[in-house]
Amino acid sequence: MQKKLHIKKGDTVIVLSGDDKGQKGRVLEIIRKTDRAIVEGVNMMKKHTKPNAANPQGGIIERESSVHISNLMLIDPKTGPTRVGRRLNEKGKLIRFSKKSGEEIK
Repeated sequence: MQKKLHIKKGDTVIVLSGDDKGQKGRVLEIIRKTDRAIVEGVNMMKKHTKPNAANPQGGIIERESSVHISNLMLIDPKTGPTRVGRRLNEKGKLIRFSKKSGEEIK
């Protein structure tokens, strides 16, 4: 069974520690196996590529590298950075909610 994470693909997050501390971005991908996430515009790295169909010239491409999930905090649109809790709603489904405002996170 997969463990539940406090962030999902598409969430807006802020980086809590590391070289990119304070940067905000949207989560592009979650890597559950290693508890890491790829965040748009954060932890950029240079990748050397050979010429191929997509990039006939080849060369150096800059792209995002993964960040550990413990270094990310969800940003609630109304209250800003917040911790995330889980609770059952009226229908018995587990939902995420903002610890700051108590409202459900969509």
